[in-house]
Amino acid sequence: MREYYNMTNEEVLNQLSTSKNGLSEEEVEKRLKEYGFNEFREKKHKTTIQKFFDQFKDFLVIILIVAAVISGVVGEVADTIIILLVVVLNAVLGVIQENKAEESLNALKKMAAPLAHVIRDGISKEIPARELVPGDIVVLEAGKYVPADMRLIEASNLKIEEAALTGESVPIDKSNEVIEDVNIPVGDRKNMAFMSSMVTYGRGVGVVVTTGMNTEIGKIADMISKVEEEKTPLQEKLEEAGKWMGISALVICAIMFGIGVFEGRDVFSMFMTSVSLAVAAIPEGLPAVVTIVLAVGVQKMIRRNAIVRKLPAVETLGCATVICSDKTGTLTQNKMTVKRIYTSNKYADDVIDAKKLFHIANLCNDTKIVEENGEIKLLGDPTETALVDFSMKVSLDKRELDKVYTRLDEIPFDSDRKLMTTFNKNENKIEVNVKGAPDILLSRCTYILEGDNIRSINEDDIKRIKQANEEMAKQALRVLAFAYKEVDEINKDEAEKELIFVGLVGMIDPPREEAKEAVKKCKTAGIKPVMITGDHKITAVAIAKELGILNDEKEAITGAELENMTQEELTKNVSNYSVYARVSPEHKVRIVEAWKSNGHIVAMTGDGVNDAPALKKANIGVAMGITGTDVSKEAADLILTDDNFATIVSAVEEGRTIYSNIRKSISFLLSCNIGEILALFIATALNWAEPLLPIHILWVNLVTDTFPALALGMELPESNVMNEPPRDPDEGFFSKGLGIRIVLQGIFIGIATLIAFKYGEMFSEEVARTMAFYTLSFSQLVHAFNVRYDKKSVILNNMFSNKYLNYGVLISILIQMIVFVTPFTRKIFKIVLLNTQQIIVVFVCSIAILFAVEIVKMFRRTA
Repeated sequence: MREYYNMTNEEVLNQLSTSKNGLSEEEVEKRLKEYGFNEFREKKHKTTIQKFFDQFKDFLVIILIVAAVISGVVGEVADTIIILLVVVLNAVLGVIQENKAEESLNALKKMAAPLAHVIRDGISKEIPARELVPGDIVVLEAGKYVPADMRLIEASNLKIEEAALTGESVPIDKSNEVIEDVNIPVGDRKNMAFMSSMVTYGRGVGVVVTTGMNTEIGKIADMISKVEEEKTPLQEKLEEAGKWMGISALVICAIMFGIGVFEGRDVFSMFMTSVSLAVAAIPEGLPAVVTIVLAVGVQKMIRRNAIVRKLPAVETLGCATVICSDKTGTLTQNKMTVKRIYTSNKYADDVIDAKKLFHIANLCNDTKIVEENGEIKLLGDPTETALVDFSMKVSLDKRELDKVYTRLDEIPFDSDRKLMTTFNKNENKIEVNVKGAPDILLSRCTYILEGDNIRSINEDDIKRIKQANEEMAKQALRVLAFAYKEVDEINKDEAEKELIFVGLVGMIDPPREEAKEAVKKCKTAGIKPVMITGDHKITAVAIAKELGILNDEKEAITGAELENMTQEELTKNVSNYSVYARVSPEHKVRIVEAWKSNGHIVAMTGDGVNDAPALKKANIGVAMGITGTDVSKEAADLILTDDNFATIVSAVEEGRTIYSNIRKSISFLLSCNIGEILALFIATALNWAEPLLPIHILWVNLVTDTFPALALGMELPESNVMNEPPRDPDEGFFSKGLGIRIVLQGIFIGIATLIAFKYGEMFSEEVARTMAFYTLSFSQLVHAFNVRYDKKSVILNNMFSNKYLNYGVLISILIQMIVFVTPFTRKIFKIVLLNTQQIIVVFVCSIAILFAVEIVKMFRRTA
């Protein structure tokens, strides 16, 4: 079937069974029933209750709930209450952080124009945009949103800004002419107007061809709704660790229960011991600690101009290997800027050397200058505002020129002529000021201005001007030419003939200075930056070269070339490309998928509607807070409040630090729990009395361990954090010997606890259990300092530089001392007061872990 842009106006009207007088109200009613309202389908969101119960699907949480139930059944009500409180608290924290439902489709709806100017039964009227149907005739005017996808049947100087949809930063000149080419990208369909784009100039009339979910923006909405949420690397690793811990706990319980029954011990007593071991094996505070550490990371990110919408997104950035970034407004300033000036057969340095050129550029210009809250704002076409802005920086004010050189008449810009002309009063003469496409304007020039002299233009002049135009075009500059003449009276038929050529101006949407440094840092950190844009290849390549994203043009590919590649071919070759130009939303998703298929963790930055599906598909979507559409923000995991690409580097650094800190927290918690398991396992296997009661284990896990674990999550970034490559996403949580170190450190804690217990047995079982309880808790507090550094000596490297850890340890010691000195709590915990000698033994056993781990680190450093 032929596309609407390949049809003539008459063919389109016939195809849709309509006319320039519009549809009848009866026909509208029929079509509303057939096509539905011009709006997007709602995505069904989870309720808060559903989100709350989703928090209990984690394997570790399920094991905790089972442990709580068992504890309740066997009469340990205090244990049950404490475990369930932790589980519920963790669930509440999770819901609070993720309670913002996915509002992508709602945001898309908000962007749609609320009213549409239509012609029905030959009568012009305004109706709600949702009531539009295919075949409706719609009038488009400057400043209005396009309410549906339509084929233009009339276009008078019509310009439509489609940056949010196509990524093109400059408004597109529209016409009603037939396009012969087939399968062309959305951005090149000059006779089409697309829903949610903005009319910036002129007037047009279009016939609605698609509405709602069938529009180009509707297809994007559909893509967003179909993208499934994926687990982040952290979630996967924690789930893996949770399963490992849960299964280990069950295996240990079964072994211990079997040993006891085999030895002929009391079954109920062995069951209680097994439950104690299960409680010891599972770090009850782990889910809450991870959630809180991530939440603290979120607060840090806010201070660094980034808002995190989903907690795990902070950590995911830390292992990003590829950042796919939109160009317009993200890597560039989204503001056309004068870059080069050519006049008097040479390049000029500033406005002063090209006074006449900018005299014309300001008069032949429709920019409106307004003041809001003491600030000057320029309203109009980006290329025109760039000329006015450049002039104002050297005190050449368009407002003053307009007063002196009053505009008498004009010939508006026309996409066929590619020229704009104004007639301005100049004392007793009329000045004809013209700007437009260099090749067209040059053909209308008979003379040239050189310095203050006017002379006939010659072949050498034309050759130089064309060469300058080509040079600027190769630099991806948008080039405009300027000419003028003086006449006695206005004659529009003769106005654009025998002109005096004045010069050329090259403009571009320049790259952000801070983006250059950000790209450099990304490369140092082993992250590949990739530019994905709807702009033309020559522009994209020039910007990418300036930013340092690519070195060779072979690294750039267009959407048309991408269209001819299968997904398998793209997956195979994706690492060869650093720039993708003239791409559609579908292409962006394909690119992200190709990188992910190669095992990469992909971050996608963007600000337009067209970025939303890729933002959702990427491991982490990063939207721009200022220029970003609501759609991109709702689809993203992270929003940059300053629209600064450099902020993403800070986010990556923060993400890497958070992952490292969570690893430290988990390392601390697990080594402590292994110490507890070992103490109970050995005591049971050797038929000793229980060194620790279930309430002791729970108390240590939830109270004594929690504060230091949280404090470890607030460690500052290490100096080399951005000089190392991203970690392998397939790398296990316990890789690089961490698992072995955790077990070894747990053995040290367990042995120290049992030594204190056996010493205490010389006095009584209550004293022994009290000494084991306090040795276990204090040795863990000392051990918290050990895990601050992987290999470095903590004693020789600012042992107390983490003030949060200092406070956390002091608070834990204080709580333990309150339990120790208060008769009521001593009764609950079944402990007794210790004498000085016993306290010294507890102190020595507790501090031993510090020196044991320091010795191991010393061997590791020298190995």
